[in-house]
Amino acid sequence: MGTKYNVLYNGNLALQRGIETVNDAYSENFWELLPVERMKVQEDVFLPGQTKNADFERAEEKAIKAVQVHGMNIDGKEKNPQIDEAYLLLGQARYYDQRFVPALAAFNNILNKYPTSDKINQVKIWREKADMRLDNNEVAIKKLKRLLEEEELKGQDLADATSTLAQAYINTKYKDSAMVQLAIAAEHTKINREKARYHFIRGQLYNEFGHKDSANIEFDKIIEMHRQVPRAFYINAHLEKSKNFDELDGDLVAFQEYLTELEENRENRPFLDKIYHRIAEFHRNNMSDSLAEAYYNKSLSKTTTDQYLKALNYETLGNMYFDRNSYKIAGAYFDSTMTAMEPNTKEFRVLKRKRENLDDVIYYEGIAEVNDSILNIVNMPKEDQIAVYSEYALALKAKAEEQEKLKKEKLQKRAIVTDGRAIANANNNKQGRAINPGGLPGNFGNNSNSSFYFYNPTTVAYGKNEFLKFWGDRELQDNWRLSDQRKNIGGTDSEEKIAETKGEDKRYTADYYIAQLPTDPSEIDSIAKERNYAYYQLGVIYKEKFKELELAKSRYETLLKNDPEERLILPSKYNLYRIYEELGLKRKGDAMKMDIVQNYPDSRYAEILLNPESALAKDENSPEAIYTGLYDMFNNEKYAEVILEADANIKKFEGDDFVPKFEILKASAKGRLYGFEAYKEAINFISLNYANTAEGKKAQAILDNAIPDLAKKDFIADDISKNFNVIYQFKNYSGENIDEFVKVLDEEVAKIEYFDLTTSKDVYDENTTFVVVHGLKSIGGARGFAELLRSKEKDKRGRPIPPKITRPFFAISSPNYAIIQRHKNVNAYLEQQ
Repeated sequence: MGTKYNVLYNGNLALQRGIETVNDAYSENFWELLPVERMKVQEDVFLPGQTKNADFERAEEKAIKAVQVHGMNIDGKEKNPQIDEAYLLLGQARYYDQRFVPALAAFNNILNKYPTSDKINQVKIWREKADMRLDNNEVAIKKLKRLLEEEELKGQDLADATSTLAQAYINTKYKDSAMVQLAIAAEHTKINREKARYHFIRGQLYNEFGHKDSANIEFDKIIEMHRQVPRAFYINAHLEKSKNFDELDGDLVAFQEYLTELEENRENRPFLDKIYHRIAEFHRNNMSDSLAEAYYNKSLSKTTTDQYLKALNYETLGNMYFDRNSYKIAGAYFDSTMTAMEPNTKEFRVLKRKRENLDDVIYYEGIAEVNDSILNIVNMPKEDQIAVYSEYALALKAKAEEQEKLKKEKLQKRAIVTDGRAIANANNNKQGRAINPGGLPGNFGNNSNSSFYFYNPTTVAYGKNEFLKFWGDRELQDNWRLSDQRKNIGGTDSEEKIAETKGEDKRYTADYYIAQLPTDPSEIDSIAKERNYAYYQLGVIYKEKFKELELAKSRYETLLKNDPEERLILPSKYNLYRIYEELGLKRKGDAMKMDIVQNYPDSRYAEILLNPESALAKDENSPEAIYTGLYDMFNNEKYAEVILEADANIKKFEGDDFVPKFEILKASAKGRLYGFEAYKEAINFISLNYANTAEGKKAQAILDNAIPDLAKKDFIADDISKNFNVIYQFKNYSGENIDEFVKVLDEEVAKIEYFDLTTSKDVYDENTTFVVVHGLKSIGGARGFAELLRSKEKDKRGRPIPPKITRPFFAISSPNYAIIQRHKNVNAYLEQQ
């Protein structure tokens, strides 16, 4: 009795408190398939003896105390019938504390020692729950099916067994089998919260299978329970059901009234964020973008802990503006989306890449807009400039006067309130004197009289008004008495005099703005060049990145009207010709083709148009020929020269289809010269900026498949490798003759007949070159070979001959040599030796 009503009673109370804490901390994610059991498994690692929850720790202590103190094992048989329940409590406490292996041990202990326990079926169910948490789903399915076949379970035991079996089926992707078990669990459980969960999961699965009518039946069962279930299930059942509405054949008016009723129901206020989102989706599907945008913003305005919903709203709004070609606004929405998303997820990376693609668009559109505005004003007659800025100055002044008026009204209201309080305080003080003639400071909160200034509300109120009248509204900061710190909101006579001496604010005159316009022809020309280059870049970006041919056409056509630099004219015309062809504007395309052929007959663009199949590689100035030359330089390890030449040709051939090839070659050269991080950054740039080209797709494949392997910089053990090298380091600007050293080394290596050895001269970085001996078979053999080259030989007479190779060296396996070349971490390798 002591075990049952004292130890286990307190242990079970602690367990229930812990379960309530877990439930309170758990947030249902209705965007995904709900788990059968309301518990989130944490990935935190705890040391032995540590727990996640003090209540579960207490429950475990009580269970252990019951076994150790109250156990009565006599002649190998337990005489206390509560010990099996103690072990059950022990297993449950460990299970909820997410220590599943110890929990499994506790459940197995009951099955082994107390096979006749009245809790045996519950224990078997809990054991399979623990098995399932340990990813032993097949074992759990097998044992639960056997339990259901062998035992006649009823009520909550049957509900628990079938729901656990359903979760095991879901984990193993047998979702159709899970449906049957969830139906049995929903029928036999007496806990409405669980019943609602099982029906909701069945509805989600039916939707996944495409059976909308069956799904709606499940959601209706939850709706019918109404206040018997948590409100979250009730609302989300409504929302899931609304998603299955057939907007083509259904009654749109009735459906809109249904959504409006959900919105206006006062009980649904905590869920308005989701309801507004659903209404926004309805309007968006019915092409009412303005209404949809309004409801998405209303959803965002509600305080919510649902970060997924917030991200979904931001992303949808971003996509809407993206589709309208308002890329700057779309970029701002995508920025907000990423703040609400989990980093290191596929969705985050995809959106980040999309956002980065907009950076150049936003940048160049901003330049084009600002510079166009400046040039338009500069090119106006003086009278028009005065008219434009006078109108702007008047509007600015009217706005300032309106703000001034509001501030004065606010100050007057505050003064009236303050004076009223002062009068009231004065009256209170008169009464207070009779009660407290001494005017003790300790009673100033009761409006008593006091000789100390700040204890007298009347003098404080008067002082505040006088300060505002004389000084105006000032910030709490150093040097507050200076005139430039004054905020002219008092409207007193002294302020008006100051304003008169200062004269009219320059911001309210047209001359103030006209004086800021550029007048130097070189400055104006620079602005025009920057604007034209922005238009060219926008044409390339819209054409290549986003396939927005109409926008690209508009930017190129605008550019050609603005008298651009010569270097931009021909590629712009060629790109316009390509766009006209794709848009089916044959007449414009033919005219542009004729323009290029007649006015630029010697250009490579004219040759492409006249002879599309010709081998342009014969032209030494063609990008093909230049690329071939750069590739030869790359093979000769002239990486710095390749990078410089590639950069120059990328600018020279802007807009040409061959540019991505130069970018790929430059990325490879950067990787060889500067290492992995530089290579990764360059490849990422190509994948983002040339996504629709073969090179861009290749770069993306490298990012997905090769980069994770190339990122590994941990050195491997020497006993794993089969090939080894000897490395001699040279500083490039030390004056040493590396080629002469290689010649001598080759002569010495040729003397070694028992190894097939070769040498090479490899670039390490801008300042260092490696001379490498390849073909050695062990780390000891590599070191021994290098020492052999440094040892003194003897001539025929036995006299010592000075060695020809005396340089320092280090030995390294071929895989580790690849790592130091890739990550430029030779010093890290040498420190390990």
